[in-house]
This record gives sequence, C-alpha cells and structure tokens, in this order.
Amino acid sequence: MQAIAGASWWAAVFLSPVVREATLGNLDPIAVAVFDIPLFVIASAVAAFGVRAAAVVSAGWTGVVVVALAVYATITTEAGWGVLTMGAATAGSLIALCLIFLGRVPTEWILRGPFAFRSAIPRPTAATHVASTFGQIVLFWGFFLAVIPFAVAFLEQRWAVALAFPSFAAPVGVAVLVLASALGISSGVAMSTLGDGTPLPSAMPNRLVIAGPYRWIRNPMAVSGILQGSAVGVILQSWLVVAYAVVGSLVWNYVVRPLEESDLEERFGEQFRQYRDAVRCWIPRVSKTRSQWR
Repeated sequence: MQAIAGASWWAAVFLSPVVREATLGNLDPIAVAVFDIPLFVIASAVAAFGVRAAAVVSAGWTGVVVVALAVYATITTEAGWGVLTMGAATAGSLIALCLIFLGRVPTEWILRGPFAFRSAIPRPTAATHVASTFGQIVLFWGFFLAVIPFAVAFLEQRWAVALAFPSFAAPVGVAVLVLASALGISSGVAMSTLGDGTPLPSAMPNRLVIAGPYRWIRNPMAVSGILQGSAVGVILQSWLVVAYAVVGSLVWNYVVRPLEESDLEERFGEQFRQYRDAVRCWIPRVSKTRSQWR
C-alpha cells in the first residue's frame, strides 16, 4: 500500500503543478525523485515481500526526508503538505519495520521505565496523593495542552497548511475546554481521595475507584484530555492540533487502554470485571450505572 501510494504521489507530482508546489515547493522534483523512488517506493515494495534490509532502508530514508523537509518548510514556508505526507509515510515505515522484524507492533514499550504500572505507596491521608495529582495535572496539561499545541499551531501557519474555521469556533472551544477541564479535575480528585493513589501509571491507586465521574464512564480523565486537546485546537483554529488530539485518542484507546485494563483486572480481579461489564469506556449507560453503583 505504501509503495502504491508513493508511486501515485510521484505521478501526481510530475503531472500536476499544484501537487508539486504544495508538496515540494521549489525543490527540483527530478533531483528528489532520483533518491526517493528507489529508497522509498521501490524499497517499500520489496519490504512487502518480507525483505528486512529493504524495510530498514525505507524507514531510515523516510525519517531523514521528513526531518529535512520540515526544516526546509519552516525556513521557506514551502512544501508544508509534503511534510505531512512524509510524516505519514515515516509512521507507516516504522510500523512495517516492527511487523517484519517482530511480527507485531510492540505497544507495551510505551509503558516502560517511569511510565510502567506501579501501585502508589500508601499514605495515612489522601492529602499527599491529592497534591501529587494536582502537580501531575499542571505538568501534563502544561505540556500536552499548551507547549505542544502552540508549537503545532505555529508550524501549521509556517508551513502554510492552515484551514479556515467558522467565527463561532473559538467560543465553543472555550466552553468545551472549561467543561472538560472540570471533568478532568473532578476525576483526579476522586482517584486520589478514594483510590489511595494518583492517575500516573507509576503511582496508580491501590483501590478500584468506581465513584464520582468513574460511576458513569471508566476513563473520564482520558475523555477529558481528548476533549481538552480538541478544544484547544478549535480555540487556536488549528486543524493539526485537533488531529493531534484525535491521534492521541486512538493511541490511548488501542495501545494504552488494553494494557491498563489488563493491569486492573490482574490487581482487582472480579471486582474490576463486574465494573467493566457495567460501565462503558466512552458513552455512559445511565440507567444501569445508577442501579449497580449507587
């Protein structure tokens, strides 16, 4: 699929001046094609047959190209769409590399080191866990909802890939951000006061929390973070920040959540299984939730 997409893109580059300018700017397409077609398109096709060396070449080349193209686009304000295209190609190449060498994508690597699951050290009072939770909120929200979105929005403008938003977008974004932040704070407080722990994987609660927002959905803090990220993107009028929030939600749902729920089932057993069966992950089941977790 990647080889076909790459070949189709190169055909569009040589046939359409619009595609050529949007993805390569003023770069000489022939000079780029001399390297990219054999190292990306052909290498991807060969890698599809399980040739490991070709997969390494394709992944390495796309990584170099996306970095070089990002620098070029940031300096010249050209070829922004090419950066996004090659970014997607780099992700695809890395996934293919994992599949060829490991037979799978090692999602468990994301939760190693400081992010590995560990229970929090029990405290005589909840105050310490509450303080730690608010410290985490300030740190993580500051980084994931301010530093990264502002950097992405800046590059979006610099790369000339911004799209227009309706005039009412910003007020709606502010309202969603306030509500989502309230959900996140209340969820963190519930976990730290009732669970004898924090939301951080390295200091997880020692008791299963099924009260507060957790009574309605299993992962209210994740829901809060996704809504917050999307709201910040709407406020900044940045479709790339909104996309960043969507990608984050997919990573969380398909990578982090299965690992987290496996850990919870191992630690809390039947209690967690009953909770998981009664309370949905994303959409509240109001009537059943009320009756079972009252």
